[in-house]
Amino acid sequence: MLNSEKLLSQFNPVTGEIPGASQVQRHLHDLGGCFADSAAFEAAAAAGNPLLYSVAAVEPAGGPGDLHYGIGMLMPGQIGGEYYMTKGHLHSWREAAEFYIGLTGEGMMLLEDEASGEGRLVPLRPHQVVYVPGHTAHRTMNVGETPLTYLGVYPARAGHDYKAIAKNNFRYVVVEQAGRPVMLRRDALRGGA
Repeated sequence: MLNSEKLLSQFNPVTGEIPGASQVQRHLHDLGGCFADSAAFEAAAAAGNPLLYSVAAVEPAGGPGDLHYGIGMLMPGQIGGEYYMTKGHLHSWREAAEFYIGLTGEGMMLLEDEASGEGRLVPLRPHQVVYVPGHTAHRTMNVGETPLTYLGVYPARAGHDYKAIAKNNFRYVVVEQAGRPVMLRRDALRGGA
């Protein structure tokens, strides 16, 4: 028998909230090591610990073919020229792909192939869908002036591997130059890790 609670959810596309869903909040202090300019990060962290993003997730228990989804809400801002971002992750089950669907705001997704290290920068805006292939690290940035919200849909068995990113970080960073987002190699930036 199908449980209607697992078949229907409501969400707020502006706030990224899903009533009854588990929610994770990440504040500035949670993103230590993510930003290339460590001095700018330390200065911002000394001034406070603002909320950078939250994710409300619906992850019903079920079989290997099931899907999970989450709504992310990422605040606008910058640290040392880099946009506020998510921690980013690979999937524990590396073959798992994911869809990101833009709801509100203006964002970018940094995609890095795990094997080749090739990086791509893809826009994430309302009514746009970004396909994240398997074996691809992905991180979301808010490049606008209002909160960015988006829906992510992924296989139930995908899992999230944050440890690989914490250990090696992304090879690329996204900074604002001449009023627009630009992807640069992390090691080319002064203060890069």
